[in-house]
Amino acid sequence: MRLLGVLALCLSFLQFTRSQLLVDLARDFETSLLKTRIPDTTRFLPEYDFIIVGAGSGGCVLANRLSEITSASVLLLEAGDQETFISDVPLTAALTQMTRYNWGYKAEPTPNACQGLKEGRCNWPKGRGVGGTSLINFMLYTRGHRRDYDEWAAANNSGWSYDEVLPYFRKSERIGIPELYKSPYHGRNGPLDVQYTDYRSQLLKAFLKSGRDMGYDITDPNGEHLMGFARSQATIRNGRRCSTSKAFIQPVAHRKNLHVSMKSWVTKLIIDPRTKTATGVEFTKQRQRFVVRARKEVILSAGTIASPQLLMLSGVGPADHLREHNISVVQDLPVGHNLQDHITLNGLVFVVNDSTVNDARLLNPSDIFRYIFAGQGPYTIPGGAEAFAFVRTPSSSFAKDYPDMELVLGAGSLSGDRFGTMRNLLGITDEFYDTMFGDLQNKETFGLVPVLLRPKSRGRISLRSRNPFHWPKMEPNFMQHPDDVRAMIEGIEMILQLARSKPMVKMGTRFHARPFPGCEHLKFASEGYWRCCLRRYGSSLQHQSGTCKMGPSEDPTSVVDSQLRVHGIRGLRVVDASVMPNVPAGHTNAIVIMIAEKASDMIKDAWRMRTTPLTP
Repeated sequence: MRLLGVLALCLSFLQFTRSQLLVDLARDFETSLLKTRIPDTTRFLPEYDFIIVGAGSGGCVLANRLSEITSASVLLLEAGDQETFISDVPLTAALTQMTRYNWGYKAEPTPNACQGLKEGRCNWPKGRGVGGTSLINFMLYTRGHRRDYDEWAAANNSGWSYDEVLPYFRKSERIGIPELYKSPYHGRNGPLDVQYTDYRSQLLKAFLKSGRDMGYDITDPNGEHLMGFARSQATIRNGRRCSTSKAFIQPVAHRKNLHVSMKSWVTKLIIDPRTKTATGVEFTKQRQRFVVRARKEVILSAGTIASPQLLMLSGVGPADHLREHNISVVQDLPVGHNLQDHITLNGLVFVVNDSTVNDARLLNPSDIFRYIFAGQGPYTIPGGAEAFAFVRTPSSSFAKDYPDMELVLGAGSLSGDRFGTMRNLLGITDEFYDTMFGDLQNKETFGLVPVLLRPKSRGRISLRSRNPFHWPKMEPNFMQHPDDVRAMIEGIEMILQLARSKPMVKMGTRFHARPFPGCEHLKFASEGYWRCCLRRYGSSLQHQSGTCKMGPSEDPTSVVDSQLRVHGIRGLRVVDASVMPNVPAGHTNAIVIMIAEKASDMIKDAWRMRTTPLTP
């Protein structure tokens, strides 16, 4: 494993040099880890004011903000453990997804995507630990387009327009990009660091110049205009991952009114069927069963997959489906429907006459020690994504200023994945890798990845059984809608156009025009060929959303109202990506953090417990 090799090399060097400086640094590093450990609660109060289920990005924000109320007791329950330094390195994010911090979900086979991947199924990595998916994601920080939120508000979700949610994006953020310090769109005093990597390749410069030549501006994607080309903004702090655990939990873990219980698997929400009120939760820890009561609210922040599963196990969901599993129906709601995700296609590789990032090159000691002791160099690139472009496909029916496609620039490519980390993450077979990239081992390559931002296809999460320790059934239905396929093909064609631009050609950029296995019988680069590639290798960007849709009670497709309260159930809210009516054109971690910031104030207001006024 790449990171273990890096650490082993560091230790060997430490033993060889006997340098007192390195010994002191290693000791300081170990001490800092111990200082940031989160106390694990093993003895519980019989009641808490607020019980939060799930310590993902939403749950971490909620626990921080609600425990600001010194008179309120807060219990945060998390099935996983706390993070360690193994998740810190931005470039090796794919490696982190091979650890215990990933639930390791696999979706059901779907007819229009993932058919050529391992087992013919999409991998759905989801974070398991304090920090949730912010422990394993690629750290890209984008919020989407203002129209995304204005559409939420227009669907009778009062308070969710762009102008109303922008203060909550700013509240959580500590922007570390000097040229954006004075931007009205960014925050300076929040706990979540958002920065550029210090590493800038020649490829990045060519990518941005190509954008200008194609008529796009170089933009701040979290500023006034989303459309355009930009360097990657990411949740990193001094070259290392800034998870929501680091940002929101570790600084307040000492609060006496905040209890964090790890390795605690919630099996059921306790809902009184007569009064339809959530009164507590049932969970297991260290092979013991616990029941803890909530005086005020239970807040479900278990994510787009687990939140609907827990609701259904507790009697809240589609009545017919619950009866199939002999679950008593407490409230008939369309829980688990409206599943959405951003779709992508990996494997578009380009050969270039310049240095790129690959597994072999990163084992050189200079890059390793530059990263460890200065937090600089290629190891700081978030998931290897150096830049991105938000563009509008030619046949898009969306507004002229609304991008429906993201093009992500990789500092390296799938062909450089000699150790198999990225292949394992994506589900790419060794046969595919050897066929496509076996002769590229000694060549410099980079990748460009299209991402569908406004999918029209919808999937579903449903129960496989009433056993809470079984995975639910995950049906993605990717690219079921023809507009999704059309947009993806046009996105691929825009990538090929970008690669032919003068700045890219000047670097010797050449498309690796080898047919994908299983699609060789079709005319290369034809519409039919790309349809085949998408069907076999199209997959997920892991932005699953929408399964507990926010909407007014008269909307038969909604699960929670604009205050994120579950329809018909008192004392129960959902605060995570599942509440999004439509997934925004952004990376969902930033959006979930905003939702939780806003939900925290809603909860404080509901109980007249607001602590600090929000600065607009």
